This record gives sequence, structure tokens and C-alpha cells, in this order.
Amino acid sequence: MTHTYRTIGTCSTEISFDLDGDRVHNVQYVNGCSGNLQAVSQLVEGLTVEQIEEKLRGIHCGFKQTSCGDQLAIAVQQAYEQEQAQKNA
Repeated sequence: MTHTYRTIGTCSTEISFDLDGDRVHNVQYVNGCSGNLQAVSQLVEGLTVEQIEEKLRGIHCGFKQTSCGDQLAIAVQQAYEQEQAQKNA
């Protein structure tokens, strides 16, 4: 299922991605540092939600309390929890 997340506190403004069970695919950022975010998207392709959280959660960007990677970890976790709740409803 495709998800879209509006970021908070980063140069990127939105992240879209597909979630297949707990696997993340096709991550795309809107705005932000294009080269870095293309790299992040490639590096997380096919990883699980848990793996992305382990690698990216808590990373700060400069003086900001978050980063585009941190926002991705938040986004995929929220999407996964939503899908699980819908399955169990």
C-alpha cells in the first residue's frame, strides 16, 4: 500500500513510500537535499520497518531535532501500525 507522510522540521516536505507487509519500497522525498535523499531512498529499498528504525531513528540534521532519515523512520512506523490496526479491526 502506498503511504504519504508530511514531514515536520525538515527541508523535505513530504515522503511517499510503499509498504508491503513490513518491507519498504519506492521511497520518494519532496524537496530537501536531492542527492542525499536519493541515496537514502536507495539504501532503504527493501528493508523492514524495524531495520529502518534501527538505522535512522534519532538522527539529527545540524541544529534540528530531527532529520529526513528520522522522519522516514517515524513515517514507516506509523504506516505499519495503521496497516496492522486495519488488519486487526
